Amino acid sequence: MGSHRRVAPSGLDRGATAAVGLLSVAAVLGAVPASVAAPHDDTRTEVDRLHTEAEQATEAYNKADERTGRLRRQVDDAQDEIARKQERVNTMRDALGSLAGAQYRSGGVDPSLALLLSAEPDDYLDKASVLDRVTTRQAGELRELRQLLRELAQDRAEAAHKLAELEKGRKAVAAHKKTVQRKLADARRLLAGLPAGERDAYGRASRSGRTDLTGPGGIPASGRAAAAFAAARSALGKPYIWGANGPSGFDCSGLIQWSYAQAGVGLPRTSQEQRYAGRRIPLSEARPGDLVAYRDDASHIGMYAGNGQVIHAPRPGAPVRYDPVGMMPVSSVTRI
Repeated sequence: MGSHRRVAPSGLDRGATAAVGLLSVAAVLGAVPASVAAPHDDTRTEVDRLHTEAEQATEAYNKADERTGRLRRQVDDAQDEIARKQERVNTMRDALGSLAGAQYRSGGVDPSLALLLSAEPDDYLDKASVLDRVTTRQAGELRELRQLLRELAQDRAEAAHKLAELEKGRKAVAAHKKTVQRKLADARRLLAGLPAGERDAYGRASRSGRTDLTGPGGIPASGRAAAAFAAARSALGKPYIWGANGPSGFDCSGLIQWSYAQAGVGLPRTSQEQRYAGRRIPLSEARPGDLVAYRDDASHIGMYAGNGQVIHAPRPGAPVRYDPVGMMPVSSVTRI
């Protein structure tokens, strides 16, 4: 039986084998950092997602809180009106009751007999005409009282309905607040789990984005836009506080509302409503003071600052600052 002898590899084969081995080792070694970094990337992505959802919940909270505040003022006004009408009803009832009692006490005397017994018939006739006028006035007051009672009942029913809506609004506010707090707590927990360097890098990072969608910058579109822009710049460095509209802290729409309030312009509370508060323009025409809304649901908003940047309140832990206008998808630009 013939024996088989293993052929020694040539120098070329040995080189190829060594190269393959080195490549395999390099691949393995290169995969280690990637496998370690991937969870950190996933963590940062998850933190961004939680911040986005918290911001959406914050705007829902702002909307519910604004509506609740409006209902609270309406309920207060309704209750004041009810109290005024009730006081008027009580006064009219007292007056009509006194008049009815007086008529009842003198009502047993026949008018013709009273005329015969009267020492001064002319005085009686004068009194009779006054009594007739009093009776006419009494009938008018009774009609007014009935109308007032109907209005009072309607006002009370409307106030009760508004109170029920107010209670529903309070529950909605509480629910949105709980959602925001839970998502922010989750984001803080995830950030705390990152290595210190990664955590610091996340805190310093500005969200970069497209730079080809920048307006001409420079001059604000109007005097009020200039005043609002100056107010927004004065807020740079102020902390992000969800649900806040200044002056010590802001959420995104709170900064916009406060800035334009300094210019004497009243804007709605939420970013979704603010995007409809003026005239839509292309981003390519944006000037300082224009509003830039983000995402399809306009759950984030900033103020165009020129040179391809916006001033905005980004998220918890990130103060009011400049960021690229293309940091996230732009849904609309509004000129106030």
